[in-house]
Parts: sequence; structure tokens; C-alpha cells
Amino acid sequence: MNARTEPAEAETRAIARPPLVRELLLVAGLFLVYKLGRQLATGHTGEAFRNARRVWDLERAVHLPGEGDIQNLLLHGDSLVHLANTYYATVHFPATLAFLVWMYLRRPAHYVWARRVLATLTSAALVLPFVFPLAPPRMLAATGLVDTAHVYGPSVYGPPSSDHLSNQFAAMPSLHFGWALMVAVGLIVATRSRWRWLWLLHPLVTLVVIVGTANHYWLDAIVAAAMLGIALAVIRPPRRTPVPPGPAQQAPAPIKKNVLVGAGR
Repeated sequence: MNARTEPAEAETRAIARPPLVRELLLVAGLFLVYKLGRQLATGHTGEAFRNARRVWDLERAVHLPGEGDIQNLLLHGDSLVHLANTYYATVHFPATLAFLVWMYLRRPAHYVWARRVLATLTSAALVLPFVFPLAPPRMLAATGLVDTAHVYGPSVYGPPSSDHLSNQFAAMPSLHFGWALMVAVGLIVATRSRWRWLWLLHPLVTLVVIVGTANHYWLDAIVAAAMLGIALAVIRPPRRTPVPPGPAQQAPAPIKKNVLVGAGR
């Protein structure tokens, strides 16, 4: 047995997985709340654009990098920007779902922790658009940014007035980035491979994509990271279960030496 896989198998044996049907319902409910919550927070168009100008001006005041610099990198070629739009449209949900499935099968205790953190982050993120609706930078003319999904495709959004599947004025926080960061953190905490830090590439690529496609501001990702940090501070990961010695690992019983009667006399 490989030493790298032994802790995972020991944990799976030691910790019972939550009931599958219940977890399917909980995870499905999490995704449903995400979609319905965003729809409930629609409206407030004027306030969303006023907040967008405030966010844009604040980023310039604190000298954050321009979102346009990232977009210019993507616009060097149609294939690159099309790939970024595809990543934005197709990776978000499947990657998070695959993460939860893997954690459920291979790291049951860490799965429960990860699911709780994601649920907390998502619930908190759904509240913010009610108090701070925000138009994305692709809608704000002052940014000078291109709506890459609309121009180059593919696009997951229709016109805001007729889009009943999402709330396009809920840019802050970016759950695209928040979920991607949690996937990386969860896999780094739950695994022991020397390569596990490469999972940070997922939120890094996601950050470049959401900013470069003009779907989010830098502050959307910063706020998402801060909210995730609070959730992680409150909901702590489980301790690893010590590996019980197997039959082959048990120390041999001490050998009793026969002592001759009268020896040493």
C-alpha cells in the first residue's frame, strides 16, 4: 500500500459517510438556493449602476490594477478570449460539484466541512445583492471594457430585462472566485501530495477569466475571498483520524526466555 493513499483509506474506514440521499438533496438545495436567491435580488437597476461607478472610482483611488489590462491580454486572439468565455460559462458548477463528489467518496469528514463552508459562503453572498446591487463592469460605459461573451461568445446571459435565470446586478461578491478558491483550499487541506498546491491555479485562472471577460471587478473577488476567510475561521476542518495499526503493523509479542532453575547458583 502506498504511504500517500494510506491516510485516505484509513479515514474512509474510520468515518462513516453521510447518507447519500440526504447529501444529494442538500447539495441540490445549495445550487437551487444559489439560483433562486439571485433571481429574488433583481431590480434596483439605477442603484446598481451608481454602485458600479463607486466601485470603479474606489479601485482607481486605491491604485488597483486596471481590469482593462487583463482584458487586453485576452483580446490578443479570438481563440484565447473564446476560451476564457467558455471557462466562465462551463467550469464553475461542474468543478464545484466534482469537488464535492470526490470529497464525499474519499474524504468523508472533510466533505462535511467543505459542504458547510460552501453553504455558509453562498448564503452570505446571496444577502449582499439586496443591500448592495452592483452592475458588472461590462455594463458600465465608463470602464471602456468589452462584453467579451456578447462579442466573441459563448454567453450565459441574455439582455438583463429578459434574463429570468440570473441576476446580472449581483456582481459582488464573485461566487465564481469564492467557490474556486474553496475548491483549492479544500483539496490542499484534505490531501498530502507534494503537488496539492497546484490546485491554486484553479482560482487564479478563474480570477483572470472573471476580470478579463468584464464580468467582475477586482473588489468582487476580494470581497468573496474575505467572506470565505471568515467562514473558514468559524468552520474549522476536522482533525485527521490516526491510523490504527493493522495486523502487519502490530509489534511482535516479546519473547520470553526460559530461565533454568538453579541457574546462576
